[in-house]
Amino acid sequence: MSDRETLDVYASKAAEYADMVQETGENPMIQKFIAAIPAGGSILDIGCGPGFAAGAMAQAGLDAHAWDPVPEMLALAQAYPRVTARQAGYDDLTQTNTFDGIWANFSMLHTPLSRWPDQFAAIHRALKPGGIFHFGTKLGTGESRDSIGRLYSYMTEAELNEVLTATGFTVTYTRTGEEAGLSGEVAPFIVLQAIA
Repeated sequence: MSDRETLDVYASKAAEYADMVQETGENPMIQKFIAAIPAGGSILDIGCGPGFAAGAMAQAGLDAHAWDPVPEMLALAQAYPRVTARQAGYDDLTQTNTFDGIWANFSMLHTPLSRWPDQFAAIHRALKPGGIFHFGTKLGTGESRDSIGRLYSYMTEAELNEVLTATGFTVTYTRTGEEAGLSGEVAPFIVLQAIA
């Protein structure tokens, strides 16, 4: 994520956002992800925000790495025991066959849509063969800003499945719904799990 306006929103609202999304490791999607990772496996939470997911994964015994480009978010993520936090984003993902799982939960949607295919390819390369990919995003088309200035990129479910398949992923689980985010606007979303 390199959009300055979006980064500034998250920097100024880090505590508010953390309060809104704070969850325990009992989150069913986090538990589904943890269950699919080998014991002690290495995971990356990219765009980790306040880091609650990486914290739950570390607590479950995984080697948890948390990346976020916003220092204020990273400071919150660093508070979780045994989480290795780094100020980084999708452009910094250059590893090959490194992680047993990558958790990208509602973070890629703040990057330009034109970058998504390359970012999915980088995630696929960074995963070990058979690695698990969790992805969450809002559904729609095109790019726009929300009422508080954040850049959003959207795909339809069909487009998303197409680019994931083209990148080498096999989608094994999807769930759709609607919810309100930080801006208060209700939007449709999808969360999915795929195998590299």
